[in-house]
Amino acid sequence: MTLIIVGIIILLIAFFGTRQDSPLHKFKSIVYISGVVIILIGVVTSSVRQIDPGHVGVQVLFGKVKNEVLYEGLNFVNPLIDVKELSTQTQNYTMSGTSNEGQKEGDDAIRVLSNDGLQVVIDMTVLYRIVPTSAPNIFRTIGMDFEDKVIRPITRTDIRESASYFDAVDLFAEKRAEFEQSIRQNIEKEFKMRGFLLERLLVRNITLPVPVQQSIERKITAVQDAERMKYVLAKEQQEAERKRVEARGTADAQKIVNQGLTDKILQFEMIKVQKELVNSPNSKIIILGGSKGSTPFIIGDGK
Repeated sequence: MTLIIVGIIILLIAFFGTRQDSPLHKFKSIVYISGVVIILIGVVTSSVRQIDPGHVGVQVLFGKVKNEVLYEGLNFVNPLIDVKELSTQTQNYTMSGTSNEGQKEGDDAIRVLSNDGLQVVIDMTVLYRIVPTSAPNIFRTIGMDFEDKVIRPITRTDIRESASYFDAVDLFAEKRAEFEQSIRQNIEKEFKMRGFLLERLLVRNITLPVPVQQSIERKITAVQDAERMKYVLAKEQQEAERKRVEARGTADAQKIVNQGLTDKILQFEMIKVQKELVNSPNSKIIILGGSKGSTPFIIGDGK
């Protein structure tokens, strides 16, 4: 557009400033040609608009927003049109209690009142993107500062409303997934109505009042102690069972041995021992007992 204006100015100079008595008269044709060339270049460059990847172009002609969207790449448009680019890439908006972590300076966490009247502090990140076909309407009705006008207030309001149906402890533990699903459904619906697509809702941290946190910690410790005691008892029971099985096995073994040691077996084993004594090179006197199964008396020479 700037080149077109410059070209028009040069043509005006050529028309009014190159008369017969003007020192520029002899350059009149050159000035005319230069003006026309610059206008043509301006028209060509103004008619071709490049849209970056992950963006769409919104066309504005004399203050009126056109509904046609320009997509990434080269686009041929009216040279008088002003093109505003909006990103359709995933964007995040973080509200955190940690300084300099979110979009706002200082503590920007969301403080809500739970169903049991306790104040809960929530850190959250919203991942969203613009629906390409909705870009003209967003630019027309909201403007470029849509994060402050739509993303932030909708998110904070829906979180406060949803949290009021849950107790503080439930938000932190048992019903956290249900809470996240509830606020996601509400925010997703609101975003869609305004041309935004909610990709993910990240509940980064939920901080409970100190007395509630201490109560939860005591409860967790008690549960852990109970689980530990169950493990110890189970281990002791297993050890007692092992000892019972071992004792039962020893008793069974002794029973089997006692049943197998008959008088004839014992007499046979005694004969084998006596035979070995007789064959021994040492001199000795063996006095056999008279009664059945008696142990022989051995007198050796001490060698």
